[in-house]
Amino acid sequence: MSGNKAAFCKLNETFQETIKLGNNTKMTVFGKGRVRLHLNDSNFMITDVFYVPELKNNLLSIGQLQERGFAILIQSGKCHIHHPQKGLII
Repeated sequence: MSGNKAAFCKLNETFQETIKLGNNTKMTVFGKGRVRLHLNDSNFMITDVFYVPELKNNLLSIGQLQERGFAILIQSGKCHIHHPQKGLII
């Protein structure tokens, strides 16, 4: 989820939904789309990203990344995300 509309390379603004965060706060989603990340000289596309203007920080679902085959390692205050073929990406 992101509150930064400029981060989206494609955004379907007809998609609307209400979500509930872990602290029971409800927010409205005002679109769903794709965000392109450029890291370590490679481009990565994150799909099905919700646009939530009220968010102050981006939120990334570790569970959804694992469902898509990524490996997550959180160690010594750092998070490493590994792609099955490309290796360490973030």
